[in-house]
Amino acid sequence: MNLKNLIILAGVAGFFYSCKVTDTYKSPDIEQSRQDNLFRQKTNNDSTSVANVAWNQIFTDAKLQNIINKTIQNNLDLKVAVARIQEASAVFKQSKLQNLPSLDGVASVTETKNSAAAQGGNFVMPDLLVYRLGISTGWEIDVWGRIKALKNSAYAGFLQTDAAKRAIQTQMVAQAATLYYQLISLDKQLEITKQTIELRKQDVETVQLLMDAAYLTGADVEQSKANLYSAQLSVPDLEMQIQQTENSLNILMNDNPQPIDRNSIDSQVIYTDLKTGVPASLLKNRPDVQSAELTFRQAFENKNMAMAQVYPTISITGTLGLSSRTLESFFTNSLFYTLGGTVTQNIFQMGTRKAQVRIMEARKMQAYYTFEKALLTAGSEVSNSLLSYQKAKEKETTRQLQIQSLEKAVEYNKELLTYSSNTNYVNVLTSEQSLLAAKLAGVNDKLQQLQAVTEFYRALGGGQF
Repeated sequence: MNLKNLIILAGVAGFFYSCKVTDTYKSPDIEQSRQDNLFRQKTNNDSTSVANVAWNQIFTDAKLQNIINKTIQNNLDLKVAVARIQEASAVFKQSKLQNLPSLDGVASVTETKNSAAAQGGNFVMPDLLVYRLGISTGWEIDVWGRIKALKNSAYAGFLQTDAAKRAIQTQMVAQAATLYYQLISLDKQLEITKQTIELRKQDVETVQLLMDAAYLTGADVEQSKANLYSAQLSVPDLEMQIQQTENSLNILMNDNPQPIDRNSIDSQVIYTDLKTGVPASLLKNRPDVQSAELTFRQAFENKNMAMAQVYPTISITGTLGLSSRTLESFFTNSLFYTLGGTVTQNIFQMGTRKAQVRIMEARKMQAYYTFEKALLTAGSEVSNSLLSYQKAKEKETTRQLQIQSLEKAVEYNKELLTYSSNTNYVNVLTSEQSLLAAKLAGVNDKLQQLQAVTEFYRALGGGQF
């Protein structure tokens, strides 16, 4: 191929390149009104949020921090996520190499023996021995943007795996905190139940004495015993739940089943500076929303690749090397080269490739709707967690007043039972059962606050690591 032909080929390629068939990616359009109203419950208009606070400032319990650190270091789901990032990084690096021409080294010795019978006549071509050493190259000119789309898709895939890893990391921190708070709330429930058992043992003795003194009946004694047994029956279930929760925490930390070192729920300091920030911050702070957008971006570039594959492939090929019939003259006047260009269009696959474009368009729209749903879900989760915290906080004072009133009711009923005939054991029993239920509900109120803060942290995208 002479220079003129090369110029013509380059001109044709340039003309095709100007006929752009792929689209340029831009972030999905979300209506401003929808963005502004993602949160039903709002704390302020400040742009700062819990997502900008380090996780160890939110979870200040030193023993919980130790569990979270071990989870981040050892969790198997996180290790899988890191391996996926490494895979995606390798795929992206591989895609970048698609822009480079292929280059192969070639060394050959070819002997050709010609058949005299096949050639006929008086002239017979001599046998031929050729030594050859050189390089060959081929380069696809990315006229339609197929290779660029491939690279962009791989890059989006790499970013998506990184976002997925951060989402898992945030989820693991929140899950560790949730399980820890469940564990210490169960500890408190067990403590309250055991205290109640001791008090009810005293009740049985008191009722027995009152029956001996003919103030109460045998039915009252048996009812007091049943009340004691009811509390005792709660202990095995609570102990089972405690061990099961410990086992779940050990799985998070990639540990064998064993006791968990922990503090009490009474020692917990609840993080109260709950700032949502502006709704748009979810787009940059919440990794699962980022992951959904990157999935959409990858689908967008996959459609670009499908569009580019509808059009012909334009390539330049060439070889350069040394060729000689004898080794003695291998480096003397033995230089040779070939240079050519090809345009390839698969005619019978045209319908299939156009159908592939439609498939990729449908997948792109699926990814877009998934992204939109992820954003709405994130906003709902922020609102729900903040609402849960606010309502648990509202119950705090009233719950304490309820417990105080029930404690007095139990005390008064016992005094009346012992020193007066103005009450009966049913009143004592009812007030005791109500007191136990209120105390356990108080523990759940504290747990609700702790878990609401944890969910609020996760819903906003997690604190800084």
